[in-house]
Amino acid sequence: MITFIASIVLLIVGYLVYGKVVERIFVINDHTPTPAYENNDGFDYMPMSWWKASLIQLLNIAGLGPIFGAVMGALYGPVAFIWIVIGTIFGGAVHDYFSGMLSLRHKGEQFPGLVGKYLGKPVRSVINLLSIGLMILVAAAFTAGPAQLMAEVTPLGFLTSIVIIFAYFLLATLLPINKIIGRIYPIFGAVLIFMAVSIGIGLFFFDHSIPNLTLSNLHPQELPVWPMLMVTVSCGAISGFHCTQSPILARTLKKESEGRKVFYGAMVAEGIIALIWAAAGMTFFGSTGALQTALDAGGPAGVINEISSTTLGTFGGVLAVLGVIILPITTGDTAMRSSRMMLVDLVKQFTDKELKGKWTPVLFALPVAVPTFLLTQMDYSFLWRYVGWSNQVVATVMLWTAAMYLLKNQKFHWICSVPALFMTAVVSTYIFYAPEGFGLEYSISMILGAVIWTVVFTWFVWQVVKHKVNKDTKIITPKAG
Repeated sequence: MITFIASIVLLIVGYLVYGKVVERIFVINDHTPTPAYENNDGFDYMPMSWWKASLIQLLNIAGLGPIFGAVMGALYGPVAFIWIVIGTIFGGAVHDYFSGMLSLRHKGEQFPGLVGKYLGKPVRSVINLLSIGLMILVAAAFTAGPAQLMAEVTPLGFLTSIVIIFAYFLLATLLPINKIIGRIYPIFGAVLIFMAVSIGIGLFFFDHSIPNLTLSNLHPQELPVWPMLMVTVSCGAISGFHCTQSPILARTLKKESEGRKVFYGAMVAEGIIALIWAAAGMTFFGSTGALQTALDAGGPAGVINEISSTTLGTFGGVLAVLGVIILPITTGDTAMRSSRMMLVDLVKQFTDKELKGKWTPVLFALPVAVPTFLLTQMDYSFLWRYVGWSNQVVATVMLWTAAMYLLKNQKFHWICSVPALFMTAVVSTYIFYAPEGFGLEYSISMILGAVIWTVVFTWFVWQVVKHKVNKDTKIITPKAG
C-alpha cells in the first residue's frame, strides 16, 4: 500500500518539478505565434483550449494501453511500479513533451519530418514507413479488439461490428478536428479518468492489500523483467505511439507554455492510470499466479470486466464494457488520422508541393484504410505482439531526435540522451529474445543487444565530440580591403 501511494505522489511531484526542469531546458516563448494561428486551415490547424487539448491528448495516447499493458505488467509484481514511475517521469513524459514541442516549433511537423531534420534523410525514410506501418497495426488492433467484444455482448456479428467501427474511423479521419474529436473526446477522456479513480478508491477495499515494493520477479512463467517488462508496459511508461499523436495537438495549442500541461501532463496522468490498474491486477486476484490464470481464461478484457464488475457492481460492469469498446476505438481513429497526415507529408517530401484541396484527405486516407481493414481479419493477439516492439523502436528514435535537437542547440541533452540509451538497450535485446523476434537464448540476446548498444553509444559520443569541436572552433573571416 505504501509503495502504491508513494508512486502516485512521485508522479505528481515529477510533473511539478521535473516537468518544469524540462520546460526550462527547452526554453518556451509565448510571444512566438503557434501553428494553430499561423497555419489555421479550419481542418487540422485551429486554436483549442489547453484543457480540452489535454483531455484529447490523454485519450489519444491512452485508450486501453495503460490498462491492458499495466494488467499484464502486474504479472511481474511490484517491480512494475518502479518502471512506471521512472519510465513516465524521465522517459515517457520527456518523450511526449519534445515530440509535441518540436512539432509546434516546426509548424506542426509530423514525427518523420522531425527525424529527418535531426537524424538525417535516410533515417527519415525508414521511420516514415515504420511509423505508417505502426499506425496501421494500431488501428487494426484497436478495431479487432473492440469488435470481438461487441460481437460477444450485442446481437451484432464480428464483421458487422468491424464495419461500424471502421465507418466511424473514416469519419473521424476525414472531418475537421473540432467536429468529432474536439467535441466528444473530452467526454471520453473524463470516462477514462472516472474509471481509474473509481478503481483506485476500490483498491482500499479489496480482500487483499496492495503489495509493497520488492525487487523479486514474480512472473508465473518466469519471463525476465529486462527487457520484457519495458515492452509489456509501454503506454503508462513510454510509448512511441505518442510521438505520432502529439503533432495532432501541437497544431491546436494557443501558446508554448501550454505544452507542459498538454504533453508532459497527459503522460503523467496516463502513468497514474497505469499504476492504478497495475495495482488492481496485483491485488484483486491475490497472487500473480491467479492473475495469470484469469488472463489465460478471459484475456485482459475479461480481467478488466471482472475487476470493474466486482468493485463497482452492475454500473462498473457496464462502464468496463463501454470502456473496453470505446477507448481503443478512440485510439484507432487518431492512429488513422496520423497515418493520413504522415502520408501527405511523405508525398510532399518527394514532390515538394503543398497538397491542398477538398478531396486531399479522402485520397490519402484510402491507402491506409484498405490495409488496416484487411489486417482486422487477423488474430488480435498476433497483431498486438508486433505493435509492442515497433512501438518502442519509434519511441527510441524520437528520444534520439530530441537529444540531437538539444545537442545542436547547445542545450542540456542528457535529459533525452540518457533515456534514449536506455531504450536502445531495451529494443536491441528484446528483438533477439522475444518469440516474435529471433527467439534466441537470453544470454545470447543480452550479448547481441550490448553490441548494438555499444555501436549506437559510440555514434552518439562522436556526435557530442563533433559538436563540441564545432562550438570551440571559431573561424575568423578577414575583413575586405
